[in-house]
Amino acid sequence: MTRLVVGLVAAMATVCAVAGPARVAEAGEIHALVTDPANHPVEDAVVVAVPEGQTATAPVRAGREVVDQVDKEFVPYVKPIVVGSQVNFPNKDNIRHHVYSFSPAKTFELPLYAGTPATPVVFDRKGVVTIGCNIHDWMIAHIYVIETPYFGKTGTDGKARLENLPPGRYAVRVWHPRLQGTEESTSRTITVERSGAVDATWQLALKQELRPRRSPVPGQRGYR
Repeated sequence: MTRLVVGLVAAMATVCAVAGPARVAEAGEIHALVTDPANHPVEDAVVVAVPEGQTATAPVRAGREVVDQVDKEFVPYVKPIVVGSQVNFPNKDNIRHHVYSFSPAKTFELPLYAGTPATPVVFDRKGVVTIGCNIHDWMIAHIYVIETPYFGKTGTDGKARLENLPPGRYAVRVWHPRLQGTEESTSRTITVERSGAVDATWQLALKQELRPRRSPVPGQRGYR
């Protein structure tokens, strides 16, 4: 009996060893590059891939997302999350902040506080949620709530990588806080194979930056 059990365990281990890498191999990638009309890389662009013919609702992620408040700024400036995510807004400054949003996708308010609120904010509808601080007008950030688990955000090099995409056709679109025109106008169909990467490039026309400038501290060098 012992030999039989050992043999079965060994056989199952062999099957898992073969099946595991095969599943990983049957997943492709999209390597996106986003630039402006002058071919400068665009940072903080969100690239989203939705399988064609599917609603692609994403599962709620375990744990919580975070948008920090550091040196009177929200960090990060753009935060993509999936629908149903919980977000904490820890205040790491030595003064209190008042975080709020009037966006249709999520309206909420966290009155003046320090530290981390005990209850996170749940983002249960897709869309763009712009957040601000009632005390510091220049503190602005954007939470992009997505209906699919396949997305990425560009860095300073304008590049984003979407990984572990099952093979198939995807409608891929790009969003940016200063995007000129509609997000839908950026959509294109991309076919992902069972392995390897597809390169895709977008050139976005961007609106002028309208974020309020930080206020100087009266009689001092630096800003509030």
